[in-house]
Amino acid sequence: MPGSTQSQTESRNPLGRKFLDQSATLPTFVLAGFFLCWSMQNLGFVNPYWQLVLITIGINCILATSLNLVNGAMGEFSVGHAGFMALGAYTASILTVRLIPASLVTYCFPLAIVAGGLIASLVGLGLAVLSFRTRGDYLAIVTLAFNMIVKSTIENVDSIGGPRGFLGMPKLTTITWAFAFVVASVWVIRNLLHSSFGRGVLSIREDELAANLMGVNTRQAKVLAFAVSSFFAGVAGGLYAHLLQFINPKMFDIVKSTDVLVMIYLGGIGSMTGSLLGATVFTLLLELLRPLGMARLVVMPLVLVV
Repeated sequence: MPGSTQSQTESRNPLGRKFLDQSATLPTFVLAGFFLCWSMQNLGFVNPYWQLVLITIGINCILATSLNLVNGAMGEFSVGHAGFMALGAYTASILTVRLIPASLVTYCFPLAIVAGGLIASLVGLGLAVLSFRTRGDYLAIVTLAFNMIVKSTIENVDSIGGPRGFLGMPKLTTITWAFAFVVASVWVIRNLLHSSFGRGVLSIREDELAANLMGVNTRQAKVLAFAVSSFFAGVAGGLYAHLLQFINPKMFDIVKSTDVLVMIYLGGIGSMTGSLLGATVFTLLLELLRPLGMARLVVMPLVLVV
């Protein structure tokens, strides 16, 4: 009987049943999350301060999961994530302030965010082609230099505010949009890591020479993974700009890149769930320690070490 054959197959394949259960459950959780975010945004049972905290957690989740693709899954060490965030922030801001008509800004907002991600991705692609001739500490130096170059360049372009910063962006980053982009980033990066291409990326972390001998195009894998990571950093930057409605180069210095590194190492390097958890705990700790003022910059590292 066809039905009995199918049931026997499923009973012999518990992983298949687990996959079917997840495929049915995950969309339900996502829809429930969207409904909850819409309710918090429109019904007002969460005050604006905690909405701001939740949106910040979402942006940090995107930053952590995207950097974990390079530092965790691929086993490299990049410290220039804030540079790509800056590119996305300024690109999306210029589009919504100067190029998109005011009547269409609300509708074109996701396109502006994606455009910021694409610019960051293209720059990341060029940087990857050049920088992945090096590894380890040398790659860290190259990406650190890139972060400083981006910051210095923005400071010297007066048409976008220079060191004074850029402002005038409408506050379009809502908790619903933040949740949508978190879901998109996690879905894309998770599926990428579980694909044959992703297995090639993971093999680089274990042994790049062995991966080459097994037929993995390691250079191509590293370049594309770096470009994907840069894209989502740019997306996070665009969301960040339209949350604060003001950006300046100092927001995207090495300290910001270090914050993202702390998130992924706090949650567990190489773990997607750990990246989300690390970003959440890091953001909440900063808010809980805010009454300490500048002293939190001392207390926070001690808490992380413990």
